[in-house]
Amino acid sequence: MKIPKALLVDPDRNFWYGSAAVALSIFVFAYSTRFGQVSILAYYACWLPLVLVDHRRVLDRYWRFLWVIAFAVFACLSVFWSAAPSITLRAAIQLLSHVICALIAARTVGIRTMSVGAMAGILVVLLYSLMVGQYDFDPLDGTYSFVGAFSSKNQVGLFSSLGIFFGFAALFALRERGLVRILAAVCATLSAVTLVKAQSATSVLALVATLAVLFCLKFAMWFSPSTRKGALIAGFMVTLVLVFAAANMGAFDLVLGAFGKDSTLTGRTYLWSQGLAASADAPVFGVGYQAYWVQGFSEAERLWDEFYIGSRAGFHFHNTYIEVLVELGVVGVLLIALLMIRIPFGLLRRFAGARKDPASLIAFGIATMFLVRSFVEVDVITPYVVGSFLFYYVAGLLAVPQRDRQPAEPYLARWRRVAQNGAGGMEGSAFYRP
Repeated sequence: MKIPKALLVDPDRNFWYGSAAVALSIFVFAYSTRFGQVSILAYYACWLPLVLVDHRRVLDRYWRFLWVIAFAVFACLSVFWSAAPSITLRAAIQLLSHVICALIAARTVGIRTMSVGAMAGILVVLLYSLMVGQYDFDPLDGTYSFVGAFSSKNQVGLFSSLGIFFGFAALFALRERGLVRILAAVCATLSAVTLVKAQSATSVLALVATLAVLFCLKFAMWFSPSTRKGALIAGFMVTLVLVFAAANMGAFDLVLGAFGKDSTLTGRTYLWSQGLAASADAPVFGVGYQAYWVQGFSEAERLWDEFYIGSRAGFHFHNTYIEVLVELGVVGVLLIALLMIRIPFGLLRRFAGARKDPASLIAFGIATMFLVRSFVEVDVITPYVVGSFLFYYVAGLLAVPQRDRQPAEPYLARWRRVAQNGAGGMEGSAFYRP
């Protein structure tokens, strides 16, 4: 039996395959360290074969993505000056192939399919963690936190915050109905429970900031595109003033205190100072991608010991820009900053000019969440993690030209129409390009 290509690569017709591929990818990102190389191969099997299925759709006008992959390419080039060339080569190839998979997803999976697949995957991830039910003691703040099947409460917090975000997106932005609405409610509720159990201040603050921005943008959609631009600029300026005033009035320390944190962010400020000091050894190009946290290197061993990292792996400077500065120098920081700034502002510009575009709203929310988290976490520069996959997926959506279309109809209604008429359009996908 021959399977039509559209069921695999057409964003309007590959709901089942696309959502299953996204859900499996989310599970792999969560537990690849537990299930090993087989899970990584399953992830690659979801996306790379789509090039062979329809190379024209996947590879057409590939030059539009050169700015997206620039950071990953530079990471590959760093093998020539890396302090640990073999480690850099392997990690850089993994990163580049991971980015390519995310861009393939951007070409073949619509934002609705991505949201449904992400909710299904996150639901399975959190249920598995609840079954494991592990709690860990944090010697830095003296508390026990829920880590489930993860090695860190911050990872539980990340997946939980994403579950709430996608649940919110499905209910209020996409306005899904039926089974998808039930899935969204269950995913958001379970995510809220695990987020409370994890006590991850980083995830809570990033989620609150993201949802607040989305509520403002949702309100801005009531205005005409011309009026909306002025409202967005005014809202941005007011937000900056409020944040500055709150910071000077001690609101930041008050929020941290509610989570049992202090102004050092439980040792993060010291870690940042160590990273800045380490970057002085190779300020322009860095020591090489992932060539700092290497077993046997004295500085890495010292910091692992100071922060009670017995595994001597999976640690970083808890700041994307400092991490990149150490590994890839000022050049790397400029490249990652290009992504971190261009993506949300590009999506905001697209949103400001559209009449009703929930896809841009959701994509902007994803970019905003990881932009906020980039100052205290390292989510988007590592292969096989959910942060980099979603971030580069959104970058791929931005790189694809927008077409003026009406909002997409709900999936169940679309399936009924296709069953009756035998054909379907691509109504409303702001990121679809035939």
